[in-house]
Amino acid sequence: AVGYIGGFLIYMFIFFFGAQLMRGVIEEKVNRIVEVIVSSVKPFQLMMGKIIGIAMVGLTQFGIWVVTTFLLVTMATTLLFPEMNMSPTEQVISQDIMSSGPVRAEPDATSEEMDEIMGFLSSLKDINFALTLGSFVFYFLGGYLLYGAMFAAIGAAVDNETDTQQFMLPLTIPLILALLVLINSINNPDSSISFWFSVIPFTAPIVMMGRLPFGVPDWEVGLSMALLVITFIGMTWLAAKIYRTGILMYGKKTSYREIAKWIRHS
Repeated sequence: AVGYIGGFLIYMFIFFFGAQLMRGVIEEKVNRIVEVIVSSVKPFQLMMGKIIGIAMVGLTQFGIWVVTTFLLVTMATTLLFPEMNMSPTEQVISQDIMSSGPVRAEPDATSEEMDEIMGFLSSLKDINFALTLGSFVFYFLGGYLLYGAMFAAIGAAVDNETDTQQFMLPLTIPLILALLVLINSINNPDSSISFWFSVIPFTAPIVMMGRLPFGVPDWEVGLSMALLVITFIGMTWLAAKIYRTGILMYGKKTSYREIAKWIRHS
């Protein structure tokens, strides 16, 4: 469950903050604000500044969620399930006292539900949260920076949000496929499709989070991270070429052929 939640959060964050970045680029372009900004900084620096700034906002928001959730779970566990904090000896004594009471004719459904909740909360203690959170931060940053560069390039290439639809399909397909494979990886984390989608850079941030709680060989994690970093560098280089030319282009409907021309000549 923790792996699925982590992968789904990355999926949501990439879409939400990527769209926010793209709209910001379009707004600055349409309002001609960018013409003033690029007179002081290089287009590449402007693009990376916007991408990294929104990434920090996302991490800050996630950090607040983590701290709040941790405090709420800790308080709920202490108040509702004090026996979870007992030593083994105290738990045995408590069970003996409970068993010495009158025998119930029928099982208490509420008691069974509480036992399931306690079992779930107890299982959380076995999770390596340091590894999980560290991996989440890396894959969130890597995935967002990779897709953020492409969102920024799309925003620079168009004059309004309606024109972005033709360019959004290549971005949304890998993310949706990653979400579908994430569900499969929870049930079968060692399958071939789970492996390949966890190392392909465009799907790895989401799928690898689903596999990590089940134990993934170090070489697979290292390969996934290395390919993500290399692809991010290459994609940022391409996006910078598109951004540099497109951010100052107005009044012309952009096509894939036009973008390819920008990349070749910029």
